[in-house]
Amino acid sequence: MLENWVVEPVCLPLVRRRCHVCASESFRTSGKFRVNAHHKLIDVWLLALCTTCGETTKLTVMERMNVRAIRSELLDRLHDNDPALAAELLQDPIVLRRNRIALDWDNAWRLDTGGSDHRDSEVIDVSVRFAARIPVRPVRLIATGFGLSRAEVDRLIADGKLVSVVRLNGKVSSDFGFLLKR
Repeated sequence: MLENWVVEPVCLPLVRRRCHVCASESFRTSGKFRVNAHHKLIDVWLLALCTTCGETTKLTVMERMNVRAIRSELLDRLHDNDPALAAELLQDPIVLRRNRIALDWDNAWRLDTGGSDHRDSEVIDVSVRFAARIPVRPVRLIATGFGLSRAEVDRLIADGKLVSVVRLNGKVSSDFGFLLKR
């Protein structure tokens, strides 16, 4: 029996960065941008607020770009504070590296198992698809999807009843599949 599971974001992740005011290490972004033009050059920042003190930080998206080099639809999305664009940019490795930040996805995603009943099947083949690049441990996904504890999932792996081509104890953020034998 083939099942399709989807890991999807429910909100924007926390941004891991040290606050220079209160030394907190997390910021929450609401998806608002600040666009600043200097004649023919433009700067764009994604705004984030410290979760403890409320201090604002600017995450650099573009620096000193020529206005003509930016597509008009992208510029419109920036001016409209498009939350989907903020989600895309937060996952961009260039933006993460430029701002020296990491993302904290705890409580920012959910697993959609399709609501199918898999208790009767002898062998269950599951395909897991990621709607966004969310790093999650497969053991946690499997435990959540089947309503098991992580220790039970570890036992299934040790007994050879749970197999996959990916390492189930590490973190993954791309599509994978696994087979559960009862």
